Amino acid sequence: MQATGQKPPGFEEIAQALRPKLHRYCARMAGSAIDGEDIVQDALLKAMQAFPGDGSIANPEAWLFRIAHNAALDFLRSRVRLEAVVASQPGEDIADPGDEVARRQVAAMGLRPFMKLSPAERSSVILMDVIGYSLSEIGEIIEVTVPAVKAALHRGRTRLKALSDSADTDAALILTDREHERLARYVDRFNAGDFDAVRDMLAEDVRLELVGRLVRRGKSSVSHYFTNYGARSDWLLSVGFVEGRPAVLLHRTHDTSGAPANFILLEWKDGSIIQIRDFHYAAHVAQGITTSAA
Repeated sequence: MQATGQKPPGFEEIAQALRPKLHRYCARMAGSAIDGEDIVQDALLKAMQAFPGDGSIANPEAWLFRIAHNAALDFLRSRVRLEAVVASQPGEDIADPGDEVARRQVAAMGLRPFMKLSPAERSSVILMDVIGYSLSEIGEIIEVTVPAVKAALHRGRTRLKALSDSADTDAALILTDREHERLARYVDRFNAGDFDAVRDMLAEDVRLELVGRLVRRGKSSVSHYFTNYGARSDWLLSVGFVEGRPAVLLHRTHDTSGAPANFILLEWKDGSIIQIRDFHYAAHVAQGITTSAA
């Protein structure tokens, strides 16, 4: 989260304690760990601006989740028009909020299936089965009645079960020749420790974001970023995908599993890098990603 001005007393402690939980919610609302982090940052900025100076909020967790929920809905509206979802009153076939089997199945799912649910269903299922809130707490966060939460929870669980039983698979991921050449050149020079060559790839107005830590702008300022990597030898980069996006994967040399420990997203313009997003300090995001080698 980046913001100017003084943080209200107590806000930073609340935000940092809840950030991983907020991300679990927002990532599933957006269907993406990366987009989920963007939503969390937006929500925390709004919350910081609204946080009372004396910290007088009766239930800070519910208050912050409500802001994150609304930020997630704003994000969804920006991608596609959000249609109103009116939950029906409960009938005979209603969700059992204590269904532990359903909870375990939902919590173990990846992010993409949640995108097949309506926003109301998605919110209710994630808050109940992934985060662990009660029906009344969910109702307070998304500002609907308990019967409406029950109905949305039932519909969402039913839909997710149908999706998990289907044979739907993602299409194969393919880098274009240009994407592969750019990323491979960056990775090769980085792995060789040739950071002068890496710096030559930066645009003059390049933006660096160490997610959750700091933002720097301008080639001169961003150039210092590579110094920390140059001082260590326990990492190795490779070209791959994160949630279907071309990415640089960071591996720890002592980890024999081969799984990436972290990732970096690069944005290019006219052959130069205009943005670097390094998730080194955002372990809660790295834990929720789906990666694959190119």
